[in-house]
Amino acid sequence: MPEPLPEAPAPQGTYGPALVHAGIAFSAGMTPRVHGELAVRGIVGRDLDVAAAQSAAAIAARNALAAITGAAGGLERIERCLRLSVFVACTDEFRELSAVADGATAAIAEHTDTAALPVRSAIGVRSLPSGAPVEVELTAAVSTPP
Repeated sequence: MPEPLPEAPAPQGTYGPALVHAGIAFSAGMTPRVHGELAVRGIVGRDLDVAAAQSAAAIAARNALAAITGAAGGLERIERCLRLSVFVACTDEFRELSAVADGATAAIAEHTDTAALPVRSAIGVRSLPSGAPVEVELTAAVSTPP
């Protein structure tokens, strides 16, 4: 049984959590927040190992999926996840970006058809909002309500 999706996180600034335009849903960048609070902080490869970063990426991905689900009018409206971008705040020497992103992909796969997993990028960066170790953006094709 998959972990339930959280409520769509409230934006941490002046932007929307997700929007739908012409059948495509875009999430804002989502960090590993639980009930509005950043659950994990740090730099991967210094403060966090791969397993902890994968867990943080899974939380962030569920938040992105929840935001899209809210904007689309329900999980059943998501036809296919198209693109998943995973930003990882890491040391210059850290090279296991794809392994961290696997945590986000696994969370998406819990709630969608695994045969239709999105394409993905894993990008190493110096820092992320509020000291988050990961930030996830999700793009999905959605059906329009009847």
